[in-house]
Amino acid sequence: MNIVVCVKAVPGSTEVKMDTKTHTIIRDGGEAVVNPFDAAALEVALRIKDEHRAAGEACTVTVLSMGIPATEKLLRDCIARGADAGLLLSDRAFAGADTLATTYALSCGIARLGAPDLVLCGKMAVDGDTAQIGPELAGALNVPCAVGVAGLPAVTDGTVTVQREFDAGVATAAFPLPAVLTVAKDVAELRMASIAGILAAEDAEISVLSAEAAGAETARTGLAGSPTQVVRSFVPERDERGVEITGDAAEQAVQIAEVLKGMAL
Repeated sequence: MNIVVCVKAVPGSTEVKMDTKTHTIIRDGGEAVVNPFDAAALEVALRIKDEHRAAGEACTVTVLSMGIPATEKLLRDCIARGADAGLLLSDRAFAGADTLATTYALSCGIARLGAPDLVLCGKMAVDGDTAQIGPELAGALNVPCAVGVAGLPAVTDGTVTVQREFDAGVATAAFPLPAVLTVAKDVAELRMASIAGILAAEDAEISVLSAEAAGAETARTGLAGSPTQVVRSFVPERDERGVEITGDAAEQAVQIAEVLKGMAL
């Protein structure tokens, strides 16, 4: 079995810098960490790998990311924790991508890895909160998708069975492989790296592909390939001053209405 886990580098701090022209996050590699939801997805993949290898069956886990060159360090950390290989898509042509352009680039990367049985990613990214990449990847790959996986999936005889979170609770679903799963953050906690894993990660070769090497059309990547773009981003102003409301009920209602109108502006 071949598993691909899509991981994203996100700011490790709540203090982020925005590009004033593109209105996107400046990703300079400083204090970047693996998106917590993707970390849970990686642990799910590693547990599936452990189960298969315990049964004498081959299983490999490859981590895939799109980002700046410094993202390679995070992929090595994933290898130190049990992944077998890493692939990084890194090119200025990928910069400023929305979810559709990101999905396209990732699908090109997945194509270079062959035809995986399972693609895992986090339910969402903490710096974007769109929860769109997983379903869009499933659409691009034309395979089934389960979002918000709430328990460890069972993979047997070419079928994956999952517990999926939805508004009314948790449902069980089963469908054939290949498939895409998005994983909730609390499903599994990523294991610590072992000494042997750290040593292996130091010598591991991380494949780094440009847009051209990945076979991606630059018209479909980055800002150029993004049908949605951020028009404006800003930090909301917070006014901690209080307003005293006096008078009878009718007068108070009028004053409250005026306060709410000011908040709407």
